[in-house]
Amino acid sequence: MVDQRNNDGAVVKHRHRHEGPQKHVVAFIFSIVLTAIAFATVAAGGVNTAFTVILLLAMAVLQVLVQLGYWMHLKDKGHMIPIIFMAGGFFVAGLCIIAALYWMWW
Repeated sequence: MVDQRNNDGAVVKHRHRHEGPQKHVVAFIFSIVLTAIAFATVAAGGVNTAFTVILLLAMAVLQVLVQLGYWMHLKDKGHMIPIIFMAGGFFVAGLCIIAALYWMWW
């Protein structure tokens, strides 16, 4: 419990909502399922290469979102600054990739 004072000076008690292990277990199982799908797709061998690449990229993006959201707690309040800095980093990295490709091909 956290004691805070309101505008009148009275003490107001706030409870922190504790996140139980249920969400972490679900996120862990989801991560394992995504990994299993990726491995099964590659292990199948007879699957179209383009489909395999697209599916692996989709699984990677979902895996990153799960990792950032649940294990790095970026889904919680108060984490906007790290999200902004990561988005800026992705933007700069994307610009560097585009510039490198442009420089090599033109």
